[in-house]
Amino acid sequence: MLTPATVGSTSGFMGVAIVQPGDRIGEHYHPYSEEFVYVVCGELEVDLDGEPHPLRPEQGLMIPINMRHRFRNVGNVEARIVFHLGPLAPRPALGHVDTEGTDTVAAAPADRAQVRS
Repeated sequence: MLTPATVGSTSGFMGVAIVQPGDRIGEHYHPYSEEFVYVVCGELEVDLDGEPHPLRPEQGLMIPINMRHRFRNVGNVEARIVFHLGPLAPRPALGHVDTEGTDTVAAAPADRAQVRS
């Protein structure tokens, strides 16, 4: 959505993730960035370093640098989250580290979430 490539940002980027009922965004962490998340709609469970936390519409959270996290849609409707990561990693490939061997876009159907950035 708002990235260095699309708007020339230098301190972070913002996007929207859509997670269908029963789907998830696999566990990962960001070694250079804090992640700010705001739930627009849907019911999510967020694991932070393995501990589950409910996240409902109009709630948000900040995920510190290096904290492992995953998002699961535990509701019956599509979940939409707005996220911002900053500061930027030195290179995009260094900014996201998967820890489950799944990717949010190229995962098996039960693990697929649509990320718009």
